Amino acid sequence: MTLDSFSSFFFVGIAGTGMSAIAQYLQGVGKHVSGSDRLFGAEQKIRIQQQFEEQGITCFFQDGSGITKQTDVVIVSTAIEQSNIEYQKALELGIPIMKRSELLAAISNSIKTIAVGGTSGKSTTTAMIFHILQTCGKSPSLITGAGLSELQEKGMPGNAWVGTGEWLVIEADESDGSIVNYKPEISVLLNIDRDHKEYDELIALFTTFKHNTASYFIANQDYGLTKQLSDDHAYNFGTQQAPLCGTNFVQEGFEISFTVQSCTCKVPVIGKHNMENALAAIAVAHAIGISIADACGALASFRGIYRRTQLVGKTENNIYVVDDFAHNPAEVAAAIKACQQIASHVVAWFQPHGFGPLRFMHAELSEFVSHTLRQTDVFLIADVYYAGGTVDKNISPTIVSEAIALQGKQAVYTGSKEQSLQVIAATTPPNAVVLVMGARDPYLDAFAVQVLETLR
Repeated sequence: MTLDSFSSFFFVGIAGTGMSAIAQYLQGVGKHVSGSDRLFGAEQKIRIQQQFEEQGITCFFQDGSGITKQTDVVIVSTAIEQSNIEYQKALELGIPIMKRSELLAAISNSIKTIAVGGTSGKSTTTAMIFHILQTCGKSPSLITGAGLSELQEKGMPGNAWVGTGEWLVIEADESDGSIVNYKPEISVLLNIDRDHKEYDELIALFTTFKHNTASYFIANQDYGLTKQLSDDHAYNFGTQQAPLCGTNFVQEGFEISFTVQSCTCKVPVIGKHNMENALAAIAVAHAIGISIADACGALASFRGIYRRTQLVGKTENNIYVVDDFAHNPAEVAAAIKACQQIASHVVAWFQPHGFGPLRFMHAELSEFVSHTLRQTDVFLIADVYYAGGTVDKNISPTIVSEAIALQGKQAVYTGSKEQSLQVIAATTPPNAVVLVMGARDPYLDAFAVQVLETLR
């Protein structure tokens, strides 16, 4: 299949992060795009619905009414089950049904693509690469998993852009195995941690990802598994020993700085993990002809992305509220460590993003968090976010809080969001950071704002 095969696309669950980005990209290249979501309403429209309609994307409630004989193809994600009313209507009308990952592969095969893979940091690194290329006059296109602040300020969701240049920057997801479908010009492998899949499965996926890469497979030299897969060239990166090596890391407030090949790089983000992300972005830019000095200069104006250690606000008694998408053990630990550089007390609130993921990762999550917490820090874990569908709910978040408490660290199960607000207010001292973490739930950003207002 090529993009020329269809002209009218209908997305089931179009408000989802991965779906919305592809829908916007196709609208931007001249396709007819429509879609549905269970969150859409005719009278009270959520923000992303309004943004879609402003771009010319027609929106429907998820009741089947938007799919007609004029629809060329229906796009679904792995979250859409065959029992879905719109899936069934597509079958009844004989309309082809395509997975989101298959469509993204078709798009990436139609343009020179930079694909960013790895367990953690994909969205941030993708955004950094896009920002460098955009700042340096390359006019790239973008399909990613999180909204860039610089695009959101234009009134857009921020996770897609259609440029006039030759490059498309995408976030390549390994969780559903779709990463093997891409044939990028340049690939990045940030890290390999156990998340969704076991290590042997991940290595197999990333090995195929590497073999599908046309020019440069750029790998983080700090991780044994990524280094094991890497090729020997000048664009590999790391913080210990690599051709593009970051040294002299410093975090002051909400800005990091480091040195790479005698160039000082300052980026308005937090956390040492973001030095690795920035190094990956610099490496890609350098591989396509942008100097390290110009890449570092561009990152100084990087505006960050939605819910990636994003500062929500600060109270009068110096409590910072930070919102983050962290949802696997490595990401949760990295986010906590980043906030520990800001204050002597961190109250880290986490909402598991599904019963299946909690069952898969609870032991590692307990281990990573207990090793990361200081005696002054507190880990709060809330009820599991349930997005619907058939799933085994026979596991409780208390399995994590109790395991961490057994290691001598402070951990509390907080229940619902409403109950969590009360616990956060009672737990947080002045001069602290409250870190809100979780994925999938579209209202976590609003909850982070509630946390800030509760603490004021």
